[in-house]
Amino acid sequence: MRQFTKIAVVAAAVFLLAAPPARAADAVTANDTALFLAGMMPSADSPLMPLTRDPLWQRHARSFDAAFAQLEERQLSKIRAWASANLAAPKPTMFYMFSGPDFLYADAFYSKATTYVLSALEPPGSVPDLARLPPGGVGAALYNVERSMGSILSFSFFITKQMKVDLREGQLSGTLPILYVFLARSGKTIREVSPVALDDKGAAYFAGENPGRNATHGLRIVFSGSDGQQKTLYYFSTDLSNPSVRVTGFLKFCETLAPGNSLIKSASYLLHSGNFSTVREFLLSHSATIIQDDSGIPLASYSPRTWRFFPFGRYAGPIDKFPGMYQANYAELFRRAQPMDFGVGYRWRSYESNLLLAVRTAADDAGGADTISATPSAESAPPKPPRPRGPRPPAPIGQSHRYFWFSR
Repeated sequence: MRQFTKIAVVAAAVFLLAAPPARAADAVTANDTALFLAGMMPSADSPLMPLTRDPLWQRHARSFDAAFAQLEERQLSKIRAWASANLAAPKPTMFYMFSGPDFLYADAFYSKATTYVLSALEPPGSVPDLARLPPGGVGAALYNVERSMGSILSFSFFITKQMKVDLREGQLSGTLPILYVFLARSGKTIREVSPVALDDKGAAYFAGENPGRNATHGLRIVFSGSDGQQKTLYYFSTDLSNPSVRVTGFLKFCETLAPGNSLIKSASYLLHSGNFSTVREFLLSHSATIIQDDSGIPLASYSPRTWRFFPFGRYAGPIDKFPGMYQANYAELFRRAQPMDFGVGYRWRSYESNLLLAVRTAADDAGGADTISATPSAESAPPKPPRPRGPRPPAPIGQSHRYFWFSR
């Protein structure tokens, strides 16, 4: 009898060692969380699968399916086609200042980048284990994500004031939930998510070490696309005005990844201000290409000896929310603009949007632009814009759009 008992104990121990670990059944991965928030099916063995039977999640999935399908047809597919036709041999890094959690457009314009650096005021935030939320918690979380993303899905930019409210309520917070949705809907697979902090010299800390005073906090997301290539997305919550950015290590960290390509859109014309001259000069000094709308770097700040300009679309002046930001030299430059079939920025309708591609000349090697080329009208760059002569802005196209609700 004792011998039988000993054999049974040994057999049971062998069985337990051979059994798959319980973690695989209990853990919710970051990738499954992203798929679930994006209205896409998580992996079959995910603890989130039972929640997909909830009518609220199913409605959420149908809503996002429709919204992202329309966005793909209206803008994203056209942006990728534009980038493919007008950019060659891009740098591995892309910078997107004043971005919020807008990975969607970063990926559309610079899909060949391997390192993305996004930065804005919004906090990184967090996403809890959705499978452990109390009753009603998942539905409320999905609702807040939908509300916070409504403007960018419709207009191509975030309504920052609204996003701050939506992502400080309930269980989800900050930019991480939206980054998850955009990564999933862009066909990416999330491999790893970790907090990151920069000290004042730009050194990165990933293991919870103390980065000291003036630390910049953010997220590092390692992901891959359909080709399996591993890429990295950084998001940093930081004030880019001169007094703050000069005492943090954010731009020093960016220097270690430079030169890069830059995207600026719907940036509230902050780079027109002397209070943002430090980040403006960083972009001009460390970018090989800059894609921007007129809310980005003022044309007068570009040196015509260093940059070639390729304008697309139509410059109709700033929206009413930003009086005094009309640029006469921009208007002159855009008299020779080439057409584009998508909208971007505050004037989000395709027939009133403007996009400027600025390419550092090969003779100026500060940005390493010898490996960058632009194909549109490359044989003849537009002339240096004339000095502003103070003309009145053109009348808005069609009905005037008053964005009283937008605030950054």
